[in-house]
Amino acid sequence: MSANRERSVVSEWRGGLSCEVQAGRFTLVVDEPENVGGTDRGPQPTELFLSSIASCFTLALAFSARNRSVVVDAINVTATGIYDGPRFSAVRIDARVACDPAALDGLIRQAQRVCYVTNTLKSDLDIVIAHELIAT
Repeated sequence: MSANRERSVVSEWRGGLSCEVQAGRFTLVVDEPENVGGTDRGPQPTELFLSSIASCFTLALAFSARNRSVVVDAINVTATGIYDGPRFSAVRIDARVACDPAALDGLIRQAQRVCYVTNTLKSDLDIVIAHELIAT
């Protein structure tokens, strides 16, 4: 894949069940709750996964509204995952939009077409894991 079509983030373990993720110029603390051995200093990876879905769909709705010249006063998106062992078996997206009721279905359809995260999850995504031993 060419470099201009790639996007990467870097995660560094910070001890226990905590890490820091460098995403562009932003640093995110990712942690597990205390009841499973973390320090609860940041969201869990599964919460970030759902956050990616909810935030991408929110921005896809805003993008769609702008492209269609639809006035939007508020957008609220909730992404809920259903656990099935060590994965989610389903994710439900609940989108609430304050706009002209006649425009809502079109906004939802366009957001579904342009949301990178949900489109990626609906595809046959190849995940390749490379590894190497590093000296300490």
